[in-house]
Amino acid sequence: MKISYNWLQNYFEEKLPEPEKISEGIIFHSFEVESLDKLGTGEKVDWIFDIKILPDRAHDCLSHWGIAKEISMIFDLKINFVPEIFSQVLARLPNSDGQGQGRKTGPDHSKSCIGSELKIQIEDDKCLRYMGRIVKKVKVKESPDWLKEKLKVIGQKSINNIVDTANFVMFDLGQPIHCFDLDKLQSSKIIIRNAKNDEKITTLDEKEINLDDSILVIADEKNPLAIAGIKGGTKAEVNANTKNIVIEVANFNSVTTRKTSQKIGVLTEAVKRYENEITPELCGIAMNSITDMIYALAGGEVEEIVDIYPQKTKQRVILVSINYINKRLGSNFSKEEIESVWKKLDFEYTEKNNEFEIRIPFLRIDLNGPYDLTEEVIRILGYDRLEEKLPEIRLNKKVNKIFYKMLWTRHKLLKDGYSEVMTYSFCNEGEVEVLASASDKKFLRNNLTDGLKESIKLNTLNLPLLDMDDVKVFEIGTVFLKSGEDMHIAYGDKKNIVEISLEKFCIKEFHENSLSNSFSEVLGRGGREPVPDHLKKNSSSEFFKNSFKMWSVYPFISRDIAVWVPEGTAPEKLIEIYKSFGTELLIKEPKLFDSFTKPASSAGGNDKTSFAYRLVFQADDRTLTDEEINVIMTNITNKVLSLGFEVR
Repeated sequence: MKISYNWLQNYFEEKLPEPEKISEGIIFHSFEVESLDKLGTGEKVDWIFDIKILPDRAHDCLSHWGIAKEISMIFDLKINFVPEIFSQVLARLPNSDGQGQGRKTGPDHSKSCIGSELKIQIEDDKCLRYMGRIVKKVKVKESPDWLKEKLKVIGQKSINNIVDTANFVMFDLGQPIHCFDLDKLQSSKIIIRNAKNDEKITTLDEKEINLDDSILVIADEKNPLAIAGIKGGTKAEVNANTKNIVIEVANFNSVTTRKTSQKIGVLTEAVKRYENEITPELCGIAMNSITDMIYALAGGEVEEIVDIYPQKTKQRVILVSINYINKRLGSNFSKEEIESVWKKLDFEYTEKNNEFEIRIPFLRIDLNGPYDLTEEVIRILGYDRLEEKLPEIRLNKKVNKIFYKMLWTRHKLLKDGYSEVMTYSFCNEGEVEVLASASDKKFLRNNLTDGLKESIKLNTLNLPLLDMDDVKVFEIGTVFLKSGEDMHIAYGDKKNIVEISLEKFCIKEFHENSLSNSFSEVLGRGGREPVPDHLKKNSSSEFFKNSFKMWSVYPFISRDIAVWVPEGTAPEKLIEIYKSFGTELLIKEPKLFDSFTKPASSAGGNDKTSFAYRLVFQADDRTLTDEEINVIMTNITNKVLSLGFEVR
């Protein structure tokens, strides 16, 4: 998410640290900052953070308010903003001339609001809360420059003062908001229902969407007005002619919102927030904020809020002790240090006998148990506070049979000369289809054989590079059938592949009663062969020193050459020539793959021997061409001929 430094400053009376320092603090305590860019010059300069908010914190940090709270915690700065106090929303905004911060007063909602003619009807529990409010006699016009600028720096286009205000509050507080033109509705009644299978809607970006009864919509008494939590429609669009509006601040089920978004192919800023789940409690804060802003920027007569909240969210209370936290972190934090964390996070808590009872803020949906609070303690106090020591490991003597059978099977096949491969679980046909896959491989594999065939085919091409005569591979992996998942083993070569369930393979190869006896032997060496005696004599560091060279990512070229030499000529003579003239591109030891001797009777009076070698060439920095290798082979041939040998 793009976050404006100047926007953040509105939350604090104290001057914020420099942008680079804020970026560093966020990285070490909260999120990855993917970029920090400077915009503008002089007094209008701003810095934009592009922060990677992970799904576990999207519910409270996809907003400037959320990031401001993180900065408050990291740098121990006090936020000068209580969202429940309506006037403070306006106090953070510039005056109408764009200078400074000025509006200290907004409408007194408790006195100036009049009754409401709005009716709201929720017909499906995918809508968790729906707040609506009518504001009449608004003046829809161009937004003030300061509002345009705030949206522009985070990549948002200005529409008009009503739409821009809704967008501002969403990026400010994290709550999506939509406004309808009241006069374009059939009546003052809004219905939240499932769409009908034959209904359509044209969205604000002029796309026609076919609806069905799995899609939740916001509708009047006749037609859909918006796809719930995703996109508004053109039917009740707010434009320059709008006089009366309905403000929608609602909360929708995260799973169904995500599925609908994927189904219709529409991803919006609202979806990004709803699909990661936000608390319905945020609706009230956002409704008051947008009411104040609309009143300030567009005027109007504000009616009372209509709030339908079928299942009110209960505040979570979590108990966690100092001993629990220190035991799991391997730390020795004092009560005062841990207590400082709760204060920085602005948690309400009580403490008794070194145990804290924490009242979790509604916005922190990610905190569900003492383990989550333990994580909060260490991320705030600093991971550098942990000692660098390995935890005590207690081996569980109970054998995991599936793991053991995989380990035993792997050990046996490696011992028999097979190499292990891993192939893709996704394929273009199978029994189990993956929903909404963007790939052409929309199925999960129902066998290992198909993947193994491809692996053998690929590795056969690389035999010269691998110094191998044949390919023998195996794979242990899950296959996905309509009846369920099963663990299979497949092994074979170019001629034959055998596939069988892991269970049947193990029953076939060894008796169940031998399981415990052989387990310690195999597990003790991790499924590997014993270390050879000649390696035991040398230290590992000495043996492996300079023994590995990074392989090339470029293709290799192999050439075969067969030469007649007089009987008794050592083949090493030819190897010397090949190495000498092969240059650094000859990466493998010349391999003798065929030899035979022609008797004197058929060789013109002298016995001759033919030696056929395979030469493998490859570069570290480029793809070789035939022309390069032809030059090398010509030089080799000329040298061979100069010695009186004959190239076949």
